[in-house]
Amino acid sequence: MTDDPDLPPAAPEWRNFYGRRFGKTLRPSQKGYLNEDLEALRPRGITREENPERQPLDLPALFGDDRQVWLEIGFGGGEHMVHMAATNPGIGLIGCEPYINGVAMLLGKIRAAGVGNLAVHPGDVRDLFDVLPAASLSRAFLNYPDPWPKTRHHRRRFVTQEHLVPLARAMKPGAEFRVASDIPDYIRQTLEEVPQAGFTLVSEGSEAWPDWYSTRYEQKALREGRAPHYVTFTRAG
Repeated sequence: MTDDPDLPPAAPEWRNFYGRRFGKTLRPSQKGYLNEDLEALRPRGITREENPERQPLDLPALFGDDRQVWLEIGFGGGEHMVHMAATNPGIGLIGCEPYINGVAMLLGKIRAAGVGNLAVHPGDVRDLFDVLPAASLSRAFLNYPDPWPKTRHHRRRFVTQEHLVPLARAMKPGAEFRVASDIPDYIRQTLEEVPQAGFTLVSEGSEAWPDWYSTRYEQKALREGRAPHYVTFTRAG
């Protein structure tokens, strides 16, 4: 791989992955969504088999024009992602989620909403970072990520330099990065780590964004008495 800063850096041959890929047995309808819908929504060129040279993705070709591209990291059940795509039809939104049950839930919501400006990577977002062109993202979302509550597991959280540095490389100067969580220690680490990767803190507190769509994880947190917290950064530079 070349040392050109506009190209993605060389990716490791193998990475540790922590977390679940499969949950409860899928319903027949969900299996149908995966079999019938996923292939058409999956960006080509993320896997090593499809892109052994790890060439940058052609995002205008992915969405059919040169529009803004947003990224949702770990979309869970997909409700926030579908809402954002439906209310912003002029953007292209890529979602990454390794949990296949969540992918199936998203595909069902896409069918119901009839949105067409989405792409779905059913895998690790780090694989997407390997092939995203530099300064190609206009916004990114990290909503209720896995908290990894044990201290020895904090290095597995998304808000570490392993994840944040490639995210920053892929974001345009001034692009917005939103983080939502109900875990105080996750917010603490977010506020410490994200600026170190080249982001500027814009706001943080208990007030959600005007266009926020509450997720099932947030609703669970509220039922269990945990307070949501919302943090906004912009890409420096």
